[in-house]
Amino acid sequence: MAQENAAFSPGPEEPPRRRGRQRYVEKDGRCNVQQGNVRETYRYLTDLFTTLVDLQWRLSLLFFVLAYALTWLFFGAIWWLIAYGRGDLEHLEDTAWTPCVNNLNGFVAAFLFSIETETTIGYGHRVITDQCPEGIVLLLLQAILGSMVNAFMVGCMFVKISQPNKRAATLVFSSHAVVSLRDGRLCLMFRVGDLRSSHIVEASIRAKLIRSRQTLEGEFIPLHQTDLSVGFDTGDDRLFLVSPLVISHEIDAASPFWEASRRAMERDDFEIVVILEGMVEATGMTCQARSSYLVDEVLWGHRFTSVLTLEDGFYEVDYASFHQTFEVPTPSCSARELAEAAARLDAHLYWSIPSRLDEKVEEEGAGEGAGGEAEADKEQNGCLPPPESESKV
Repeated sequence: MAQENAAFSPGPEEPPRRRGRQRYVEKDGRCNVQQGNVRETYRYLTDLFTTLVDLQWRLSLLFFVLAYALTWLFFGAIWWLIAYGRGDLEHLEDTAWTPCVNNLNGFVAAFLFSIETETTIGYGHRVITDQCPEGIVLLLLQAILGSMVNAFMVGCMFVKISQPNKRAATLVFSSHAVVSLRDGRLCLMFRVGDLRSSHIVEASIRAKLIRSRQTLEGEFIPLHQTDLSVGFDTGDDRLFLVSPLVISHEIDAASPFWEASRRAMERDDFEIVVILEGMVEATGMTCQARSSYLVDEVLWGHRFTSVLTLEDGFYEVDYASFHQTFEVPTPSCSARELAEAAARLDAHLYWSIPSRLDEKVEEEGAGEGAGGEAEADKEQNGCLPPPESESKV
């Protein structure tokens, strides 16, 4: 019994050790990984659309402006070369001369005509004539390429603007994870919430344990990823995220924390990455929010403060208490030791307390013994019929 009681005792408090571990995923969800020594840079050009969408806003705007400015300048220079090659610039005052483009008297005029052609403005001052076949071909080519540039650049800007990255900013995770008892079992828990009134559809949650490990063959894996079950088998990983929810990982025999006590967890070096995915109700686009917890951000023996209250006709969520926790009595032993202690306690109660079934069996046995003696006495006194009479009956 002393071992069982020792398992439930909180034990002496030790200050958590400060660690300088580099995060794999930042608290805001940004992955702290940079790609270096990428020699096959041509692969980025094979998917130019995604490359432009992934660029920062200032670079995307720069490419947007350059795409139009360069095409205008390129075709403006060709229009000027056509006019120069035909001699239109030398017959500006000759009314009998039919130029390729009316009123095109220099490079600036050619540049403005290129803008009018590609953007289909059509002011009417500069216009192509039917005596210039090369100009007609160039006009068709610029109209087609201009439409392609418009579709490509406008598509990039539209996708970049409609990206649900900012929607993930209103999906919040608790600043700390906690470890405490739930239904007599140790559980690792964290809280998620949605600040917007428009909900996330088909929301699901995942958790990964990131820590280094070494295989039996001696191979060192620096950032090994292990799944932490948050209800995949039972469907609890599917969330109806209308109000903040506490996500629980039960520390059972399949959990990597099965043999981790409070002291062992504080000395360990790991990172827990949590991923919330779903579709934005307003746009139907997939959104993903991420966060992580280091060892120092896992509070043993704590529980989250309730944030949901019932008001007059509605429920109110107090996000001021979203990150708050409070201490609760929690055993400092590992989940395995806790399960073994509970099993020993159940076995002790089973063998020390006689069951009513055993007492009933003993009473029935005693009654059967007394009845057998009476029947023997009756048989000796001749009260029982002989076997022959029984067979006849």
